[in-house]
Amino acid sequence: MSNVACDHCHLQFDESVMIKEGEHYFCCKGCQGIYHLLKDEGLDSFYDKLGDEKLAPPTQQFEDSSNFNSPAFYTRYVSVDSEGFNEVSLIIEGIHCSACVWLNEKALAKMEGVVEAHINHTNNKARIIWDDEIVKLSAIIDMIRAIGYDAFPYDPEIQEARAEKERKDYYLRITVAVFVMMNIMTIAVAQYAGFFTGMEQGVKNILNTAEWILSTPVLFYSGWVFFRGAYYGFKTKTVNMDILVATGALLTYLYSIYITIFEKGEAYFDSVTMIITFVLIGKFLEVLSKKSAADTLDLLSKHVPGEVTVLKNGEQVNVDVKEVVIGDILLLKAGEKAGIDGEIIEGEGSFDESSLTGESEPIFKRVGEHVVSGTTSIDAVVQYRATKDFEHSTLSNILTMLERSMAKKPHIEQVANRLSEYFSAVILLLALGTFIVWWFWPHSFETAFMVGISVIVIACPCALALATPVATLVGLGQGAKRGILFKEAAQLETLAKVDTLVLDKTGTITEGRPKVHSVEWFDASHERASHSLKLLALLNASKHPVATGVSEYLLRDDKQPTVPILNEVQQIAAKGMVARCEQQMLVGGNKVLMQEQGIDTPMENTHTLFYFAIDDRLIARFELLDMPKADAADVIRDLQHSGIDVVMLTGDHEGVAKRIADEVGIEHYQADLTPQHKAEMIANMQADGHRVVMAGDGVNDILALAQAEIGIAMGNGSDIAIDVSDVVLMNDSLRSLEESFRIGRATYRLVKQNLALSLVYNAVTIPLAMAGFIIPLIAAISMSISSLLVVGNSMRIQWSWKRK
Repeated sequence: MSNVACDHCHLQFDESVMIKEGEHYFCCKGCQGIYHLLKDEGLDSFYDKLGDEKLAPPTQQFEDSSNFNSPAFYTRYVSVDSEGFNEVSLIIEGIHCSACVWLNEKALAKMEGVVEAHINHTNNKARIIWDDEIVKLSAIIDMIRAIGYDAFPYDPEIQEARAEKERKDYYLRITVAVFVMMNIMTIAVAQYAGFFTGMEQGVKNILNTAEWILSTPVLFYSGWVFFRGAYYGFKTKTVNMDILVATGALLTYLYSIYITIFEKGEAYFDSVTMIITFVLIGKFLEVLSKKSAADTLDLLSKHVPGEVTVLKNGEQVNVDVKEVVIGDILLLKAGEKAGIDGEIIEGEGSFDESSLTGESEPIFKRVGEHVVSGTTSIDAVVQYRATKDFEHSTLSNILTMLERSMAKKPHIEQVANRLSEYFSAVILLLALGTFIVWWFWPHSFETAFMVGISVIVIACPCALALATPVATLVGLGQGAKRGILFKEAAQLETLAKVDTLVLDKTGTITEGRPKVHSVEWFDASHERASHSLKLLALLNASKHPVATGVSEYLLRDDKQPTVPILNEVQQIAAKGMVARCEQQMLVGGNKVLMQEQGIDTPMENTHTLFYFAIDDRLIARFELLDMPKADAADVIRDLQHSGIDVVMLTGDHEGVAKRIADEVGIEHYQADLTPQHKAEMIANMQADGHRVVMAGDGVNDILALAQAEIGIAMGNGSDIAIDVSDVVLMNDSLRSLEESFRIGRATYRLVKQNLALSLVYNAVTIPLAMAGFIIPLIAAISMSISSLLVVGNSMRIQWSWKRK
């Protein structure tokens, strides 16, 4: 099947998933409906003006939940995980607090067929995994809508359009509220003047009636978002922040109507208006602040080019980035972004990789080197062969990691969420108790009523719910800017608590590119050329840095020699390789492997040695040097000063391990370790009560990475090491390793600060309100400020990091 374009939006999908109608193709019912609407209204000239331009999918198509089951939707938004379950990212509209998050997660978790559901309160993004054979996505969407929320697929373009719509809605509601508040305040000035100088009841009734008329649209239009949230809270038997605001404002409004009609006491329509106005403004500023933090992570989405240039039969063809297959030849011009990973086959030039690694210095690349998706060509015009499709590209994997990182909540956030679940209900009970105590103290009903309202309005579960997710989002965003990718937000908290760092040597502490320093041949000179070719064939079977270093030395004169074919090739972990060639046994590796094969070797020194033997006869010995990274000693010293015990575990021999450990300042190290021994040593450290982080880059590190509380993979590491790790350092820098600890600790400290701010606020203001020292107006302002204080504290850290 070939790809065909939708007759409305012009987006291309496989023909098998399209809705076919005669000669027309549509990707979904939404596009089909709009196409016929334009035709019926005689507006089909729209398509002539549109030309070949592609449209973003219309958001109206998602109002019918059945469209979520369309094959085109699955092609665009749904992925399948390693266990065969479907996975989708949705934006949940209508979430206001942690109770909303809790309700949606609980409702989804109870659905048969839903495997996992996590929602991030900061950006309302949900990650849902389900079994499509048991439950359809449309049923999941219907469940979300049934409890009062709405769901749409996460798409940067669609999300930005809906965010703009939400902002405009807030602008209009706030404009109405502020306009009315200004007019009510004018009337309130006259009322307060009359309160002290004397005012006839008839005049007071006129002013109260004017305030009644003015406050009504503020309460029921500007404050509609709170009533809607409160309605669904009552419907689902959950007490949320919206219930507190709506209850406080509505009771004050009804009480003021009673006062106005029966001419008793003072009306508080001005307080109704101000409660709604200030809380609404605070909520809007909170939305903007959260979006500012979330944009940090969504920024990488903008580095995904929609189309790339593919060379087919000598012609340049623009194709969708998702249609590229491995082996395609792509053309990348100066100023363009690479959408696919690949290997340069023609051309050279400088590339900007700062969007992925955080490093601002351009990197010069030549034929044979790799282009990474998401990077920008500064002055290079190159042709390169695709080595990955888009789904498995570096940039796509990064976006997936960032998206998933926000789903798993840190333990401290789970505790805060459980606390805030009951917070609003407790506040309502406290308000009722306060009202009863004040009324029977005795005080007037009016006084008792307003004190009770103040308790309701001043309490702020929102600040408590925001304390962790906003700080976590800032931490994840700052890590992404520096090329540090956390696969789960919970790892920030874990990283802040570890006390031991285990480092692999080759490729982590050292450059990972050992160079041949000297070579000693033990064969006859006329056999050397033949033996070199056999050794090259054996080295080609390994990607180990030592094998690569020896191979580069042998290829220094002839880049493309003809090597013999090997049989029975075996990789022996942390030791070397064996194979057969023309009835001869080839052995290449370290001294341990030679001893196991019964081959005598000369005395070793403190350098890395690679031996090559044929049929039990030693042919050559290569001495290699792998130097520590330039910043290794400084970083390790800084980590040790911060209270982290640094340990080096390596499969290399004792002499090399001691030399590197001495150069970088590591006191504790172990050499001659197999992958299993590394994992066992980490397990022993954990048994002794240590919390361990492991950093490595090779296949031989995967057991240790999996055993540690946090596994950190260096960016140039093997794919499997990156897969099993928890944190990936894109720029392969030890300084990034130190920064990951700093970000984890700073984020955890920020979370504790935010929790302390919200708890202290509520602990101080609620008793003051119960004691009658705070009026509803001040309570409304205070409630908004508390949420903004938590968000502002998080953004303060973000801004300070920006200056760095």
